[in-house]
Amino acid sequence: MSTPEEPKDSRQKQAEKIASHPEQYKVCEGCGSIVVARAVTCPSCHAYLFDSSAPRVILQAQTLALRNPNSVLSSDLN
Repeated sequence: MSTPEEPKDSRQKQAEKIASHPEQYKVCEGCGSIVVARAVTCPSCHAYLFDSSAPRVILQAQTLALRNPNSVLSSDLN
């Protein structure tokens, strides 16, 4: 069972937070998730290749804010 979907404005606020400090984040090349800069592997797909360039982080944050979430949660696997 998934948790209820986040409201669009919540996703937009998170995107704005990320875009205002892109140096604190990076984009997973495996699944496109945005993770904190200190992450060694992606918590979603366990990939270890990232793009930490500010333009890529900002673009990905804006892209993810506009679409519905489609992640598989650990609770979905139980």
